[in-house]
Amino acid sequence: MGMTGSATAASDAPITFYRLQGCPFCERVTRLLTEYDLEYTSRFVEPMHSRRDVVKRVAGVRTVPVIVDENTDVTMAESANIVEYLETTYGDRATESGNEAAAAADAPAETEAAADTGGED
Repeated sequence: MGMTGSATAASDAPITFYRLQGCPFCERVTRLLTEYDLEYTSRFVEPMHSRRDVVKRVAGVRTVPVIVDENTDVTMAESANIVEYLETTYGDRATESGNEAAAAADAPAETEAAADTGGED
């Protein structure tokens, strides 16, 4: 079985992630794939937009990022859509594995904000 939470060399990872080196939209998706500890294969595409034929064949567009998720038979482009899809599809799994720490970290900030609001009244 391939590694989880990072790009794998194995082609048996259920998610294929088409991306461009140094693309901030792609990095946003990479961070979420890693956060959710999902197995994926990275496929770096041609920098020149007109040469991204592999992405065009897979997703019908030449833009990146694009993911192909064999778990759900979903092919999707656009980072905002991909992030929403990953959060909806795999977010509960990530929450179960330990976002309690993040929730606990947020709680003092909310209490602090409430105290600040009370002081302004």
